[in-house]
Amino acid sequence: MWPRRIVDGEVLRLIKLWLKTPIEERDADGKRRLAGGKRSRCGTPQGGVVSPLLANLYMNRFLKHWRFTGCGEAFRAQIIAYADDFVILSCGHAAEAMMWTKAVMTKLGLSLNEAKTSIRDARKERFEFLGYSFGPHYWWKNGQRYLGASPSKKSVQRIKAKISELLVPGNKGSWPDVRDRLNKLLIGWSAYFSHGTRVPAYRAVDAHVTMTACETSSAGDTM
Repeated sequence: MWPRRIVDGEVLRLIKLWLKTPIEERDADGKRRLAGGKRSRCGTPQGGVVSPLLANLYMNRFLKHWRFTGCGEAFRAQIIAYADDFVILSCGHAAEAMMWTKAVMTKLGLSLNEAKTSIRDARKERFEFLGYSFGPHYWWKNGQRYLGASPSKKSVQRIKAKISELLVPGNKGSWPDVRDRLNKLLIGWSAYFSHGTRVPAYRAVDAHVTMTACETSSAGDTM
């Protein structure tokens, strides 16, 4: 693929060096380990510098093939993609769309992440995409069901973890500095998750900030 997309030898050499650079990762138990390196023969380590670039190059070919073959009309579907993450929204032809996608990815020398790939009926069950949870929701006042979007549980857990790291009692930074960093973190998070049903998530994050700040204060921290 590379000679057809990139003709600059120095750029190709740089990409190969990136692909062979080891990356430090954490496994499911939180232990550090090195991934990739000179012995790597498949893929790029998660978090690798070149990963977003390669993902966009491959996905560009995939999306063009989707359009040129008229799959949107054939499967009554639409693709929503961001870097190497995408969902196919189909009306009644999800299984066919998945089979077609797997076949095309194989031709590109890629494979779908089986653990994250599945068919969902969005009218009956939720699916997650780019930090949001899409599908059936229930109004807290009367339990009425509706289709919508909200920050996923993982997204809420991640922002809570970042808040805890920032407000940890061992943080000896000045309070104005910690306050400004906290505000930037919360403003950025709330700006991204500004669509759909967000009040429950906002309240959960707000409660976590208050609780963590109180625990830090009671611990005698001198920020």
